[in-house]
Amino acid sequence: MRLTAPAIFLLESSKPLSFLGSQALVFLQPVVQAVFPFKEYQEIAVMLEERENVERLIVEIERQDAGEKAPSKKETNPPSSEGKAS
Repeated sequence: MRLTAPAIFLLESSKPLSFLGSQALVFLQPVVQAVFPFKEYQEIAVMLEERENVERLIVEIERQDAGEKAPSKKETNPPSSEGKAS
């Protein structure tokens, strides 16, 4: 199931509210950490404080999606004919 487009749509539409979302995460941290103890919670809250980080996340999702659709090809450069005497 491809969820790239919905994820990007959600991130793009919530970009103006990213700071408020990060503050909500900070406010709810004691409750959430009591139920779901994971260490990345604080990192996510800090990341959402700036819109530029949300844009970086979108770019990374797009990059990884493009990489899965078109596997990287090794470019083989033919030997150059420079320096050969004719």
